[in-house]
Amino acid sequence: MEILIKAAQLILSLSILVVLHEFGHFLPAKLFKTRVEKFYLFFNPWFSLFKKKVGETEYGIGWLPLGGYVKIAGMIDESMDKEQLNKPPEEWEFRSKPTWQRLIIMVGGVTVNLLLGMAIYSMILFAWGKEFLPVENLKYGVVCDSLLLKHGFQDGDKILQVGNLKPQDLTELNKSILIKGERQVTIERSGEKKIVTLPLNIEEELLENRVKSLFEPRILFIVDTILPGTPAAQSEISKNDKIIGINDVQTPFFNDFKSEISKHKNEKITVVVERNEEIKKVEVSVSPEGTIGVGNASPFNYLETKKHEYNFFESIPAGISYGTNVLVGYVQSMKLLFSSAGVKQLGGFGTIGNLFSPVWDWQSFWNLTAFISIILAFMNILPIPALDGGHVIFLLYELITRRKPNEKVLEYAQIAGMALLFALLIFANGNDIFRLFGK
Repeated sequence: MEILIKAAQLILSLSILVVLHEFGHFLPAKLFKTRVEKFYLFFNPWFSLFKKKVGETEYGIGWLPLGGYVKIAGMIDESMDKEQLNKPPEEWEFRSKPTWQRLIIMVGGVTVNLLLGMAIYSMILFAWGKEFLPVENLKYGVVCDSLLLKHGFQDGDKILQVGNLKPQDLTELNKSILIKGERQVTIERSGEKKIVTLPLNIEEELLENRVKSLFEPRILFIVDTILPGTPAAQSEISKNDKIIGINDVQTPFFNDFKSEISKHKNEKITVVVERNEEIKKVEVSVSPEGTIGVGNASPFNYLETKKHEYNFFESIPAGISYGTNVLVGYVQSMKLLFSSAGVKQLGGFGTIGNLFSPVWDWQSFWNLTAFISIILAFMNILPIPALDGGHVIFLLYELITRRKPNEKVLEYAQIAGMALLFALLIFANGNDIFRLFGK
């Protein structure tokens, strides 16, 4: 069921982004009286799932969910339709329009994706505000990835500073290390200040080991939900129980419990709980997956958070600022791909789909959709033939030199660009397959 929910969110998100991206090309093309022959969500080699011609444009849905396209008359694009180009240009063709008009048509999709991402962020801030857990309010410190434990951190460390920055939250802390290259982290441990220095190549190690998060809040285990039909539902465990031990092992925090219970798969254990200030012992069976079927309460219930509320007019500049920071952070993180470990992290639709929540959560859905929209804007403007940025480069050349590039050059560039994109697509999705079935 989780896979279906994630897949549905991925398809809906990409459909929204693709349609609006292509509309960004379609609208200025129509404005400049350029004929648009096709407007498609997804690609339609050989056949379409749906198509309907309205006026001069065929609108349709393809069966291959790798994007979408608008086919603009008189333009060398992914359709590679050269028959039209062998005829004299018509006034309604793309190639007959002034350079500045063609440039606006080409950057329209990227512009829409960028503005859309910022607009969604603005509405998220307006609807839900921004709530976060400040580093200074992590009462029990942090839980560190196992790789960081090898480099001097300990679970329960309290983060004071990274470099010369006092991080606002753990996201900012992670970015400071991964993207900004900070290596010295000031911590408090057992009431004493210490400095932990990470190795210079820590990014390589983290990427090689597929570390998703460097630090997480160290939280208690307070039962919030009990799933029906699970071992916990058949035991005396109750909502609001604070789980503090397994058998004779103390597990005061959630990460301690997870680590300990993984050693007792398919066994019957004694769970020690604190209930109404009394200590009780409850016998419960552990599933083959190492779970008992309970959900933990949100740390927001007992750790002090900060929340900013925005009215409609405040949310717009805040959303633009947030979207800009997301774009800048993504561009800075691109350097991580230029390494052997970084290349292995490239992923396709499986990787993107796994970013979505396993339950349908509209705030999470729109937040990820905004992020993908901004990423699509950046990726599409890269100067690669077959992408919008490749067309823009040739148009800028024409604008500066006042000479049109040779159509054969454009044709071969388009073929080379498409070959490169398909190779990257196969490689990225191949990585997903290897990660799913291999080591």
